[in-house]
Amino acid sequence: MKSFLLLVGLSLSYLSCFGQRLNSGTYIFQYCDIEYNSCVGTCKVVIKKDSVIIYATKALSERITFTKEGDVIESGLILKHKSGKWIIGKSLQDKNAKEIGAEGPPIIDFKKKQFWTF
Repeated sequence: MKSFLLLVGLSLSYLSCFGQRLNSGTYIFQYCDIEYNSCVGTCKVVIKKDSVIIYATKALSERITFTKEGDVIESGLILKHKSGKWIIGKSLQDKNAKEIGAEGPPIIDFKKKQFWTF
């Protein structure tokens, strides 16, 4: 019985740190470009319950053409895609999107604090 409880406890602690969504609040994430497979700056991420808004920071606005500090880069619903990755969708149906990232809803990685877009 002790072994079973230990196994359950370890499983729950593992799951809670893997891909866990963040609480409502304001965070600084890395802004990452899927095309170049690299992070090119930072962005401000504002989470309110199940929705998120991504804003350009001053540093990011200096790197991306036609972008000013405070511009909304992305907004939508925080959804767990069928692949297991977190995405920013426009509707609940995006959970089953055929493509994510470059050809579909952008990816948000809460563990690494990265926002991936094309």
